[in-house]
Amino acid sequence: MTNTKINKTIENFTCIEEALRYFEIDFDKGFINESRDLLVKRFGGNLILSKADDWFSARRALKNAYCKTQRERLDKHTRSACRGCTSCERR
Repeated sequence: MTNTKINKTIENFTCIEEALRYFEIDFDKGFINESRDLLVKRFGGNLILSKADDWFSARRALKNAYCKTQRERLDKHTRSACRGCTSCERR
């Protein structure tokens, strides 16, 4: 990752809750406690893949990580929607 302002801000976060608050994403504390490591790992991977260089692209990377992690917990045979991303909220 390049050393843009957003990347420096992300590096200063001490926990995933700070990132969720910074990017104005509502979250469930119980869910975060259960899947913190996976969420942090996915968020870091999404940042690298998307080459996030501004607030919006970094927010999208976090929302995608949150959504994918949350969808894995849902029943695969139903059309349940998570509350982590815009695409799921529209279903």
